[in-house]
Amino acid sequence: MMTTTLLSFLGRVPRTEQGYRETRYDFGDGNLGEPAAFFGWPLQQRIKADRLVIMGTAGSMWDHLFEKDVPLAGDEVDAQMELIEAVHAKTVTAECLDPLQRPLAQFLGCDVQLEIIPYCRDGREQVELLSIMARHVTPGDTVHIDVTHGFRHLPMIALLAAIHLKKTRQATIKGIWYGAYDPDTGEGPVHNLAGLLRIAEWIEALHSYDKDGDYGAFAPLLGAQGEMLKNAAFFERTTNPVRARSELRSWAGLDHGYPADDPAAALFREELEKRIAWHQRPDRASWERDLAKRYLEQADYVRAIIYGMESIISAEIQNRHGEVDDYENRDIAKDEMRNTREGFKTLSNLRNALTHGVRPWDRAIERALESEQGLRKTLRDLFRQLNVL
Repeated sequence: MMTTTLLSFLGRVPRTEQGYRETRYDFGDGNLGEPAAFFGWPLQQRIKADRLVIMGTAGSMWDHLFEKDVPLAGDEVDAQMELIEAVHAKTVTAECLDPLQRPLAQFLGCDVQLEIIPYCRDGREQVELLSIMARHVTPGDTVHIDVTHGFRHLPMIALLAAIHLKKTRQATIKGIWYGAYDPDTGEGPVHNLAGLLRIAEWIEALHSYDKDGDYGAFAPLLGAQGEMLKNAAFFERTTNPVRARSELRSWAGLDHGYPADDPAAALFREELEKRIAWHQRPDRASWERDLAKRYLEQADYVRAIIYGMESIISAEIQNRHGEVDDYENRDIAKDEMRNTREGFKTLSNLRNALTHGVRPWDRAIERALESEQGLRKTLRDLFRQLNVL
């Protein structure tokens, strides 16, 4: 059973003789809620989380959590008095909160965890906060994060925490909530900042593509239409540029290739289309040249050599006005060039050495394979000699 977890920062709002300043929060549905000093209360009423984790520093307004109707008795009343003094002195500890956690959970009807967190002034404390948040999230949880009352830098940390939880806990981040405050009206419009995660997903997909050339990384961001990109990536990476280009052209020809409800898609559209622009080139030799260059840049040397050789074969057949997609034509041209072009022969031997893992008999190839720098230089030199670059 999936659990909904609300991670809420407590903070400290201004206090008068009447108590902490209250705000009526507006979730955009036209209904202002009851005044609240802590945004976590109206948010919890709305999302009904199974687990509420309230995080605050030694100086947060912990006493506010028990100001109203939470029933306390015996030692719990004494613990409340001690907590009020600790809040005033900004010296609240976990020991101050432990006796009051159970009655608050009983009152709210959900699991409640009260956590003292660091001030997140440096990298160590910021990582500690991410660790604390992750400790309260189980794999597959639906998670909401409330950053309303935290320090000004906490929303940035919370965004990183959300990304961290998605990756390490496979959590679904439904909301990163911020309740603003309008001093003129005393009301607070509520904003869900979870859309920022979509931007992070696009950035991650761009990084993944730039690392290994697989634009299938964009497929999950594009919905059903993204299946075409996934197919294109498969065909390209299995050295079938004809099928890959067909899939890319089909996707590029769609009226709705990008999700209409994803504003982030417009932000990254130019970058994505730049990365698949090879399919717009006029002939097969130029497609393969573009792919060879790209795989060389990405240090995928086997695919770089394969596409480099194929581009040379395609260019040769095009110069002869032959059928470039005919297998027999390509096989004949390859065999001829192995015997007549020393550079092509060297590329072919390099490919064999890389794919078969055998020690090359050619000393020049052996030298090229002694270091990545040597291999990259050799390939660049051969590609220039053979008009691939």
